[in-house]
Amino acid sequence: MNYLMGHIMSSMINDLRNPSLLPDDTKEVFVVQTHISVVFIADEFVYKIKKPVNFGFLDFSSLEKRKHYCHQEVNLNRRLAKDIYLDVLPVIFDGKRHSLKAGQGKIVDYAVKMRRIPEEMLMKSFFHKGMLQNTHLKRIAEVLGNFHLKAKRSNEIDQFGRPEKFKVNTDENFEQIERFVGSIVTKDDYDALRGWTDNFYSSNKDLFYERIDGGKIRDCHGDLHMEHICLTEDLPVLDCIEFNDRFRYSDVIADIAFLLMDLEYNGGNSFSEVLWRYYMDKTGEKNIDRLLIFYKVYRSIVRGKVNSFQLDDEGIESDKKEEAGIKAARYFRLARSYI
Repeated sequence: MNYLMGHIMSSMINDLRNPSLLPDDTKEVFVVQTHISVVFIADEFVYKIKKPVNFGFLDFSSLEKRKHYCHQEVNLNRRLAKDIYLDVLPVIFDGKRHSLKAGQGKIVDYAVKMRRIPEEMLMKSFFHKGMLQNTHLKRIAEVLGNFHLKAKRSNEIDQFGRPEKFKVNTDENFEQIERFVGSIVTKDDYDALRGWTDNFYSSNKDLFYERIDGGKIRDCHGDLHMEHICLTEDLPVLDCIEFNDRFRYSDVIADIAFLLMDLEYNGGNSFSEVLWRYYMDKTGEKNIDRLLIFYKVYRSIVRGKVNSFQLDDEGIESDKKEEAGIKAARYFRLARSYI
């Protein structure tokens, strides 16, 4: 994001912190930033605006692209959270200030409107408070297992299960984290992870094609971790990948591996084992330990990369950057531990 776009984004954020410029009655607005979005958290609703960034695998650099991916986000997430994702709203600039209320002015951006989820009901919160139970894990396995069994598949989607197609993702990861070698990830870990990953493709080609033949390549979620699962009665699963089909079109095991890895990153290895057993019972999966490890390595590297990106974001406070760097290093160490 260049200086001009950064200045415009900063101005928009400052304006939309004002509750009177949001479309629904609210007393307070909290702002949370990631490397790709700015989220305005109001009393009952949440408004998410995509940053005008281009990371190669993700391109929100133009207004039309941001509009398109806002609608994609709503449509795709309604598969697992139909009552949470409500609408896409224009951000209006009247020459003086930005607003999400209907009115006169120029449309300068778009925001996804969502119903606010009680944070204390997130799987992450249950886990950290020691409230996560086997009954929760069984229900999660049922929801995700049903989703994976019924998720869309096609000849086009099947192609993303081919080893050379998935290797595009892992090659991209290693290229993008190479500049963090020596600061966030050690050279020894980087070389070991890259060598192990490349060797896995050559040693397990048949396994990838068996998964394609078995109908296991589906239009999945793509970002399945504890912060995106809400343990309310209907158990909505939030925030799937909308910005790049190749991150959603994958083996279902790549999807569930993300959640298992997230549990293990947080010290919940026993919960991970229980969830995996429930998931296997629901879906009939078996004898795929090698593939599960491969995708856990992939997912932990992805999380390390995403946290590393925050170090370059001028809109994120220095203490948050430091926290992101510590998390990234832990994810890379976890990836190494798997191999």
